Amino acid sequence: MTTQRTRAGLGRFVGEENGGLLRLALKLDAAASGALGALLVAAGSVLDDLLGLPLALLLPVGLFLLAYAAFVWVVGTRPRISKTATWAAVAANLVWVADSVALVATGWFPLTALGAAFVLAQAAAVFLFAGLQFLGLRRARRAARPTAG
Repeated sequence: MTTQRTRAGLGRFVGEENGGLLRLALKLDAAASGALGALLVAAGSVLDDLLGLPLALLLPVGLFLLAYAAFVWVVGTRPRISKTATWAAVAANLVWVADSVALVATGWFPLTALGAAFVLAQAAAVFLFAGLQFLGLRRARRAARPTAG
């Protein structure tokens, strides 16, 4: 039996030994996304008037966030973190941020002041998660490089 080796840093996975920040960023993203999803599902009928977002939007978004949180949690808790799955989470987070800003900027829904602040605040948090995930990927890549010597 032979073992195939890849150049360090170019593999498709990040191992336990060099993925600490990445693992933390994924778990924080999953926890926050899950909490927001649960809030939107459980309290959407109360939040719709407070935020100016219809329940017809809040409920499916909440369900999506619960599924997304489960996906990100699974990615972040594996012994070897998939770089492809992590890049998918980073991309999804950046799309979420752009959509959130567009939602406020276009006035598509009659957001209340609290609603606009809520949408922008969660977009800022999601942007932070994307940044931490990106930084975690870079650090893991750097840590996996062989040292000269």
